[in-house]
Amino acid sequence: VKLFCYDSFLSYLCLFFVKNYSYLMNTEDYRLILRERGLKVTPQRLAVYEAVDLLHDHPTAEEVSQFIRKKHPDIATGTVYKTLDTLVENDILKRVKTERGLLRYDSVRDSHHHLYCTHCDRIEDYSDSELTDILYSYFEKKQIPNFRIEDIRLQIMGKFTDKRESVRKK
Repeated sequence: VKLFCYDSFLSYLCLFFVKNYSYLMNTEDYRLILRERGLKVTPQRLAVYEAVDLLHDHPTAEEVSQFIRKKHPDIATGTVYKTLDTLVENDILKRVKTERGLLRYDSVRDSHHHLYCTHCDRIEDYSDSELTDILYSYFEKKQIPNFRIEDIRLQIMGKFTDKRESVRKK
């Protein structure tokens, strides 16, 4: 019985780390990634990057700004927007656009897709290496003329059927 519990605990721990890798990042990780992309490490960049990573629910720029104000009330909303743009331009964050045209931000750097709820605008990460391989294989065969594919990300639309409370993002 003890071995079973131990195995279950290890399975849970592995699942936690796989699903929540971004929660394991610390300030040094953020600094390293910024430097790898040739960016100067500034308090504003660290604060914005950390906020998107810790919020982990594909926050809007306004949500990032509100989160940052708790620890850094001196960082202006305009600075947050400019910093988000810089982090996206340098492939540190990704923009995710909702069906309603709302821009959200994603700090997960691994290849993944998104489940998008058309009812509440909730976005969750969805990883499926088999699906990703099928998509890349398909487009490799198709060879779209005069177009080089850099990334393939699906946004799978539908409605979540679980009982978690959904709050519509504005």
